[in-house]
Formats: sequence, C-alpha cells, structure tokens
Amino acid sequence: MSKFSKKRGKADPAISTASLPDIIFMLLFFFMVVTVLRDAELKVNVSTPYATELTKLEEKSLVNYLYIGKPTQKYQALYGTKPRLQLGDKFATVADIPLFLEKHKIKVPEARHGQITSSLRVDGEVTMGIVQDVKTQLRKSGQLKVNYSAKKDPDAK
Repeated sequence: MSKFSKKRGKADPAISTASLPDIIFMLLFFFMVVTVLRDAELKVNVSTPYATELTKLEEKSLVNYLYIGKPTQKYQALYGTKPRLQLGDKFATVADIPLFLEKHKIKVPEARHGQITSSLRVDGEVTMGIVQDVKTQLRKSGQLKVNYSAKKDPDAK
C-alpha cells in the first residue's frame, strides 16, 4: 500500500473577478487624464494649399492657430460668405489679435515666450488682403514668428 495517493478529478480553482471593476475604473481614469480634447470648433472652411517644402512644428503648446476662411454653412446666415478670421473658438476682428496673443502667453512659461509661433491656417480661396491685415497686426503685437499651414503636395517627390 502506498503512503501517497494521487488526487484525481480535482479542477483548478476559479479566477477571482473581485478586482476587475477596480482595474476598469483605473483604465478609465487613465484615458480621461491622458486624452487631449480639441481646442476649437472650426467655424470657417479651411482647405489649406499644397506645398513642397514643409517643416513640422515641434511643440504644439507653443503655437497660436489663426483660421481664415469663409464661414461654414451653419454660420453663413449670420456672418455672410466673406472670409472671416477665427481666433480660438469664435469669430474675431483683426483688432482682437493682441488680446488673443496675450491670453496664450499667460499659459506659457515666461522663459518660452520667445518661442511662441503663430500659425496661419488660411483657405486657398482667400485673397491676400485679410491675410496681410492679420500679418500686420501680428507684427505690431510683437509676434514675429509666423508660419503658414499647408498640406504636403502629393505630386512632390
């Protein structure tokens, strides 16, 4: 007779799911903290032109976006079809640019103020009159780093 007997028919214990809700809420909290929401709702139609020589902006937090284009269908009844300037989430005039720049400078550390870039996202159909007015106002406000947003030319090699 043997001293040790084999255990037959015994199944592995079930996996405990008691901590599963904790894990799910931890993942949910992680994605809520890490997700970046869009800053502005686009109220103007912007179809940027194509370009061959492009450089990518390094830090998006140091970029002011100024949109210039015709209002979308939703806003044409109120604002017409003339090209308009959009700063942040609302329509603005060229005179509102200095205040817009100052609001952005507050969010950026003082040591990095010289690295702030204004990016003009201009529709390809817009005439240069409003663009020149915006550039003049940026220059008067002390914002000398200006860039034009464009799409990569699919025909370029």
